[in-house]
Amino acid sequence: MRYLITGGAGFIGSNLARYVLARDGEVVVLDNFATGRRDNLESILDRIVLIDGDVRDRSAVLRAMEGCSVVFHEGALGSVPRSVADPLTSHDVNVNGTLTVLESARELGVKRVVFAASSSTYGDQPLSPKQEDMIPLPKSPYAASKTACEHYMRVYAAAYGLETLSLRYFNVFGPRQDPFGDYPAVIPAFASSILQGQPLTIYGDGEQSRDFCHIDNVCEANWLASVAPADHCDGRALNIACGRSTTLNQIVVKLQALLETEAETIYEDARPGDVKHSLADVSRAQESIGYEPLVEFDEGLANTIHWYRDNLGRLA
Repeated sequence: MRYLITGGAGFIGSNLARYVLARDGEVVVLDNFATGRRDNLESILDRIVLIDGDVRDRSAVLRAMEGCSVVFHEGALGSVPRSVADPLTSHDVNVNGTLTVLESARELGVKRVVFAASSSTYGDQPLSPKQEDMIPLPKSPYAASKTACEHYMRVYAAAYGLETLSLRYFNVFGPRQDPFGDYPAVIPAFASSILQGQPLTIYGDGEQSRDFCHIDNVCEANWLASVAPADHCDGRALNIACGRSTTLNQIVVKLQALLETEAETIYEDARPGDVKHSLADVSRAQESIGYEPLVEFDEGLANTIHWYRDNLGRLA
């Protein structure tokens, strides 16, 4: 079977490409390399079809999607701070790009689209853990764009019969996540700073908590979504996480123990759009697609740090 991965040169997409290849799937990657990296695909270039193109470009999407049965739509412009700084571009890439993917899938008769949704759609819901039937309360343009895309997933399932699922990722981390750039995620940013002997920067008091989810769990969830029963692919949203939370201060302690070093920590003002606490209820994903976390946080953090020790130099 042939699979399209949009954003396949990014952190999640490139890991997912390897995951699908390991299951004997044919992989097509569409990426414009705005945030993705070619070297993320270097070891598998001879096993995939790589198309340099933008998810907003209908002709590029149609070319990449030709002959594919399933689309893993990972392509997006991520980062809450980036979206606060430039909401128009975030909306254009995330919402219009997703609509282009859906309309192309409808035109070509693609069987299923699995969408990379986000836990940011919950905002600062006071109830915890987060459950999918909570009313979305996005706090940033990025979160609003991902929420809008979920609605399009439901619409295309209801109006056109396209099988769709939205996977709400909770703070994914693991190998190939860029520790540099303008808007790095917290774990690669912390890891790279400690490995380079630089101070860590925490925005806020460090007591904000997240349900960190290792990349292997996300790849497994996507695969399960691609083979789930058709009547479960009605545009529903599913939390993909581990069901436990960790504060940023706790991560600093764990990283220092793993790397056997102390690190200076600098606390700065909290950033606009950031959510204080995020914890998932994953029972609906368990019921709908049979999802169970494969890698718990401590194990995932240890193997991620091992990868950064070996690869940080080439990422700079």
